[in-house]
Amino acid sequence: MSKATLIDVSKCTACRACQVACKAWNDLPGEHTTCLGYYDNPPDLSPDTWTRIAFWEVERKTGQVAWLFRPVRCLHCTEASCVSVCPTGAAAHRGEFVVIDPEWCVGCGYCVAACPFQGPRLGHGEEKGSARKCWFCFDRVSNGQQPACAKACPTGAIEFGDRDALIAKAHNRVAVLQGRGFVDANLYGEHLLGGLHQMYVLTDKPSLFELPEAPRAATRNVLGSWLSGIVTAGVVAAVPFWLLFKRKQELAAQKVSEGGES
Repeated sequence: MSKATLIDVSKCTACRACQVACKAWNDLPGEHTTCLGYYDNPPDLSPDTWTRIAFWEVERKTGQVAWLFRPVRCLHCTEASCVSVCPTGAAAHRGEFVVIDPEWCVGCGYCVAACPFQGPRLGHGEEKGSARKCWFCFDRVSNGQQPACAKACPTGAIEFGDRDALIAKAHNRVAVLQGRGFVDANLYGEHLLGGLHQMYVLTDKPSLFELPEAPRAATRNVLGSWLSGIVTAGVVAAVPFWLLFKRKQELAAQKVSEGGES
């Protein structure tokens, strides 16, 4: 059975337990941040932040102000743009989840540019390294456990399980929310991009949560069109292989260095 998580924003309290659990389980370092005058902290995803809570203030037609928030992370698309455009195969599906292998990633950034949800991230300058993102706690779910974020959520807003069962539950929840006055409540991700494996029950239109209404998957043809105006076709063919060779050299040198230190 296909697995997924369902995030019900109507149950989310923005406590950031998922954000902390992701950091703790994946041994991701904290980041120095500055108060920017709003609640988002950190303000964006990064190679060291794979999930975060984003906040929005929205004025209703009635004049009332709604405070919206949702956990932001990779949504693990079935038709994943990052997988389609990756020149080395570093971004690939493991079952229904999308994982980036850091030993194969050359830091080209194609996945970052192609993702409609801005999930993968690269560092900057000398710290660029490989692209990184949520990997659905693959080490946990492949051993029968739920992702760290779902386990840590105190309100049940993040639920892990069989995708079809979660979809059925989500439709029931949407009906309840619509009956309570959330007329634009919807299930986001059931069919988008072949089906997302991180889905949302939203209390309002996707655009208010900065989610695209109709995202489109990038293809290798899109990758070619990006590059055709910059370099010749011969160089385009050579670049990924040169980058891969360079990356393998760096890894080999690193292993030699580690061996000499032990």
